[in-house]
Amino acid sequence: MDRLHEMEVFVAVADAGSFAKAGARLRISPPAVTRAVASLERRLGVRLFNRTTRSLRLTEAGLRFLESAKPLLGDLEEAEREAAGDSAAPSGHLTVTTSVTFGRSAMAPVVTEFLRNHPRVTASLMLVDRVVNLVEEGIDVAVRIGQLPDSSLVARRIGEVQRVLVASPEYLAKHGAPASPAELKRHSVIAFTGLMPNREWRFVDGAESSRIAVQPRFEVNDAFAALEAAEAGDGITISPSFIVAERIAAGRLAPVLAAYTAPPVSVQLVHPQSRLVAPKVRAFVEFAGPRLKDVLRRLPTLAARPPARTPTEPRAAETARGGGAGTRG
Repeated sequence: MDRLHEMEVFVAVADAGSFAKAGARLRISPPAVTRAVASLERRLGVRLFNRTTRSLRLTEAGLRFLESAKPLLGDLEEAEREAAGDSAAPSGHLTVTTSVTFGRSAMAPVVTEFLRNHPRVTASLMLVDRVVNLVEEGIDVAVRIGQLPDSSLVARRIGEVQRVLVASPEYLAKHGAPASPAELKRHSVIAFTGLMPNREWRFVDGAESSRIAVQPRFEVNDAFAALEAAEAGDGITISPSFIVAERIAAGRLAPVLAAYTAPPVSVQLVHPQSRLVAPKVRAFVEFAGPRLKDVLRRLPTLAARPPARTPTEPRAAETARGGGAGTRG
């Protein structure tokens, strides 16, 4: 059996999560799919899938092989396009991912505008507040906020995002505003895991920097849920400034620890490294890059303003206007 065909079938099964669905996609029968995968497993000497009557999962060997097979098939597809003289025409299905908050605020309009300009392309936009493995999950392009854990990705910096610590005026009236990062340890912390994956907040005060490990009272992977808990008076949380600016302007939340800031986090447009980049990916990166830069420049930031203070709070709290910590996208 053709080795390239076996690889193509294997990738289709991994993407579809089903032998039958892979067969329908490739227009071959389910028994032919089974034979191709079995032949590939015999040749490699490893099991690629764990199969039960209800589920189909990649083994560790299957995950490793998928990570190598997908780029190889992509390179072959692009080479065929170049040979046919079709390399300048973006086509096919494009999958893009970013965080829920950034996707709602910025990414969806860029993707739909791209589709209007490229009628031969279809697209999926996946909004998730976790770091996605682009190769394993079949993602073409991602927007990442924060440090890139995977150095094999091709990255283009498109801007930065300000971050801020916030709490409700009611919480600050009851518990007082922390005058220094160290005082966070005596406060209830609401952790948005997308911005503090290591349960550590980093602060800069002039030339001095510090890292504060916190123990969250409540942890959630959705930024809006964290803000709702903070508004309810349950503690101090961290948020991208463009998400929380409206709530601060309305007085529902107040910035905390303005004297201790953090450098803005980078926002980067990334895609898997490949010798031949598919036209749809190249076109989207060139199209989205400048537009997302403009979006990031126009996102609301926070003007310096003190939080509400009660007569029982120390005057040192008057300096607590905002702050920031680490992030991921």
